[in-house]
Amino acid sequence: MKKSKWAAECRGQTKTELNQTLANLLREQFKLKLQKASGELAKKHILAELRYKIACVKTVLAGEVA
Repeated sequence: MKKSKWAAECRGQTKTELNQTLANLLREQFKLKLQKASGELAKKHILAELRYKIACVKTVLAGEVA
């Protein structure tokens, strides 16, 4: 998914959906970090994409609170 589409998708979600999405992304990031540490992760660019998605969700959540 393109970055701009991901950000737009995040803006269209409710606060509850965003919190659930964030929890899922953080869980996935943890799994990928373990794979990277053990040398099983072949596509290391996935971690960068995941960090971008987490940042988008956190930014949208911060904007809703303010």
